[in-house]
Amino acid sequence: MGDIFTNLGLGFGVVFQFVQWTPAFLGGISIPIPVNILLCLIGALVGTLVGVLPGIGTIATVAMLLPITFGLPPVGALIMLAGIYYGAQYGGSTTSILVNIPGEAGSVVTALDGFQMAKKGRAGPALAIAAIGSFFAGCVATVLIALLGAPLTRIALAFGPAEYFSLMVLGLIFAVVLAKGSVLKAIAMIVMGLLLSMVGSDIETGASRMAFNIPELADGLGFATLAMGLFGFAEIIRNLDAGGETDRKLVQEKVSGLMPTRRDLKETTPAILRGTVLGSILGILPGGGAVIASFAAYTLEKKVAKDPSKFGHGEIRGVAAPESANNAAAQTSFIPLLTLGIPPNAVMALMVGAMTIHGIVPGPQVMQKQPDLVWGMIASMWVGNLMLLIINLPLVGIWVRLLRVPYRLMFPSIVVFCCIGIYSVNNAPTDVMIAGAFGLVGYWLIKHDFEPAPLLLGMVLGPLMEENLRRALLISRGDWSVFLTRPLSALLMAIAATLLILAVLPSLRKKRDEVFVESEN
Repeated sequence: MGDIFTNLGLGFGVVFQFVQWTPAFLGGISIPIPVNILLCLIGALVGTLVGVLPGIGTIATVAMLLPITFGLPPVGALIMLAGIYYGAQYGGSTTSILVNIPGEAGSVVTALDGFQMAKKGRAGPALAIAAIGSFFAGCVATVLIALLGAPLTRIALAFGPAEYFSLMVLGLIFAVVLAKGSVLKAIAMIVMGLLLSMVGSDIETGASRMAFNIPELADGLGFATLAMGLFGFAEIIRNLDAGGETDRKLVQEKVSGLMPTRRDLKETTPAILRGTVLGSILGILPGGGAVIASFAAYTLEKKVAKDPSKFGHGEIRGVAAPESANNAAAQTSFIPLLTLGIPPNAVMALMVGAMTIHGIVPGPQVMQKQPDLVWGMIASMWVGNLMLLIINLPLVGIWVRLLRVPYRLMFPSIVVFCCIGIYSVNNAPTDVMIAGAFGLVGYWLIKHDFEPAPLLLGMVLGPLMEENLRRALLISRGDWSVFLTRPLSALLMAIAATLLILAVLPSLRKKRDEVFVESEN
């Protein structure tokens, strides 16, 4: 326990570190600047903005900002990107409650009761409970990261190549099981991601693979380029195709009476606790994330309620539980990334990209070799959650005004920003064209009900799986049974096979599809 406090002390020291800034116009006078605090604030504000504005999305935003992190220190870059991710979970509730337009996928369920509360003149308490639940869940999730980080790292260090390969297979199977829509389509996306990860030169032999004699593909497809095309450009095309303008009648109404009543707090406390626990567990699972967590928490509240018929008609517990769950899930998803080096969702896959940009190999070695980076990011989550609680409610009016900006004015600037970001990575116009091509591919995938997120996970895990597969076979002298003869590897493979069989069983597949249909409705 003492180690945890020591590590957290190190983390807070990194967060509150001051850097001397000496501008020329002050005649050599130095000003101490808390850089990491400022980056945390920027990340939280940008994340909230992304959550408020429907149609942009966390994945697209983090992908767009990846090139900017080149010029930032590693810990500052990760603090800012993490702030965007959990900040977006806060922001998504604002539009769900006020105008029935979920800014984030994780806030879809919040709209069911939040919007009804707003129609009854109780938008203030709904927003306050959403913020309080989010803050509590975020703090608990951060404690879990601090508690589980070191033990899981010690376990991960005992893993060999065979165990790592089996763990990654299990992660991809989880992504299939928890992906929205058809199981076969999810498998196809993962396979496509694995194939795209192999484009370029073989890491062992240097032989060209699927580069088609195009020099720009010799080093493989750029991760940021692919992510920005599949998520940034594709999302823009989809929103423009959908018309982009929706009914926002409640935007004009003034939000007042933010303080929830004592009865509200009494009713929502158990819901917040249940949502936090459920979200914390589901966030760790590969492919789980905020969307599954928020819906599961809402379903659980309906099950335990004495009168489930109140839900969907302005029940405050229907706001508290999903908002707590999606924020807890957003932050506990950092646990497998930091301890095992395995991203459980698409945003964490982008975080792997950010770490790679700075020469950091995610996994158990990071916590041992660069503790200041890991614990600095963990400590920043507490600071970020406190910032979001303080700034979100007073800024509701500003976020509502931003909702009035027409999409036709917003998206051209986003496209230009994306293109500048892509070009700045390698100063290569080809990257912009590749991103544009993948934007069209991503739009086609969305239109045909393929979820692009498993593709991104496949692309991130592909090189790691290939490397560990080769190592395992080299150690075993080409014996493929090594994955079944080593106990832990065999256990992970057995769990993966069981999950895959369960996912394709007709009865369970039907039940799984019903869950996603109900969450959409």
